[in-house]
Amino acid sequence: SISKERKVTGTKVIRINSKEMEKFEIVLPPLTEQKRIVSILDNFNTLTNSLSEGLPKEIELRQKQYEYWREQLLNFTR
Repeated sequence: SISKERKVTGTKVIRINSKEMEKFEIVLPPLTEQKRIVSILDNFNTLTNSLSEGLPKEIELRQKQYEYWREQLLNFTR
């Protein structure tokens, strides 16, 4: 944009003056909204970790359980 181009210098590596940077207004959502966003991201992170770590562990445990019961059935004596 035109306003951005007036605040930056350089041709290959664009730089911005720190005084100009101080003038930028950064709008943040209210704290309650920030907390809601964090909660959503935390839940997503938990779900992702559960799928990538918990699921393989669960499959491994089910495999061991299957092998145990298979052996019990194959070695069943009357």
